[in-house]
Amino acid sequence: MAAIKGRKDSKGYVLRTGETQRRDGRYCYSYSDRNRVRHHIYARTLPELRAKEKELQLKYDQSLDAYAAKKLTLNDCFDRYISQKYNLKETTKANYIYMYNRFVRPTFGKRKIAEIRYSDVKEFYFSLLKDEGIKVNTLENVHTVVHPALQLAVRDGLIVNNPSDSAMTEIKRSKLWDAPKRKALTIPEQKAFMNFLESDREYEGWLPIITVLLGTGMRIGECIAIRWEDLDFENRMISVNHNLTDRPDSKGVCRKRIETPKTEAGTRMIPMIQEVFDAFLTEYEIQKCLGFCEEEIDGYSGFVFNTAYHTVYSASAVNNAIHRAAKAYNNKEEMDAKKEDRDPLLLPDFSAHHLRHTFCTRLCENETNLKVIMSIMGHADISTTMDIYAECTKEKKKEVMTNLEGCIIIK
Repeated sequence: MAAIKGRKDSKGYVLRTGETQRRDGRYCYSYSDRNRVRHHIYARTLPELRAKEKELQLKYDQSLDAYAAKKLTLNDCFDRYISQKYNLKETTKANYIYMYNRFVRPTFGKRKIAEIRYSDVKEFYFSLLKDEGIKVNTLENVHTVVHPALQLAVRDGLIVNNPSDSAMTEIKRSKLWDAPKRKALTIPEQKAFMNFLESDREYEGWLPIITVLLGTGMRIGECIAIRWEDLDFENRMISVNHNLTDRPDSKGVCRKRIETPKTEAGTRMIPMIQEVFDAFLTEYEIQKCLGFCEEEIDGYSGFVFNTAYHTVYSASAVNNAIHRAAKAYNNKEEMDAKKEDRDPLLLPDFSAHHLRHTFCTRLCENETNLKVIMSIMGHADISTTMDIYAECTKEKKKEVMTNLEGCIIIK
């Protein structure tokens, strides 16, 4: 910035182009941005003003819009980010908006993006864990909306780096991070529950769908969306190519919807084991007597599992049935154990997703090919498969070593 001959401040220092000194003694630097919009920055002293000019020039050289960054908040960035996510499913978009509005918008979202630092993001995340008492999986969902909003600001040339990068990595190393582990049913628990369903008249109607859940590892939304035309009885294969959800969309409208899988891995073929094959046949025979599903959802019809009113099951209805059945089993088991003077085999509280995890555990216990396991489960990330496989092999190691008692060191 060249100085203009003859222009000096009150102390005799030569002023550069764009610099002026006001009557109150403050200094001002005026410039036009790339859009030819005029801006002004102020300082009490000339050295302070030139430090700001230098910072401004650096950001200009890095193609950053410093003026816009000082004005925009994280809320502005998120709103722009979510408005452009045309590939998101309605229910996923609704969940993103809910998470952001609930935990970020009223507080941290009001921060100017130019002022947000890595330590600020980390402090915000820790405060959610400590002060708000949110669960760790909820915090991961919060990070899922904060990080891409800030990343958009980086790509738009508003900030140099994403201050939320690696924040979750450090949070996960802290003592506050206590990620819940979803436990699979043990083989005795699994047998006890299935035998109870088979013998109890109140719950035996739920046996087919629970057998399919446990015998395929399908997600609950995938299972209740299965149609008869998705079943290849001749080759004993199940085509998983869509799922059913009834969560509210971004406008708050709640209805049953058919959606395609979130990832390519979700579209897959699952072989039918004998018990699953028999469960589908049983359900077909039942519906031949009581009637088939009459509900149509987004052009899809002919659903396998349906209510007494010939409508598709909801995920909550299936999960509620599982909870009630497990509770009924525990009540019966406690009484039987007392009569027989033995310790009862009680079931934990579990859901349809625990049945998926149980299937995956049994699969990992009997199969070593991770690609096969990953394909059947529809995992998009092999690390998910690896985590379950590692846990299973750890238990298997204990079992093997127990069986080796007295066989290694022989005296």
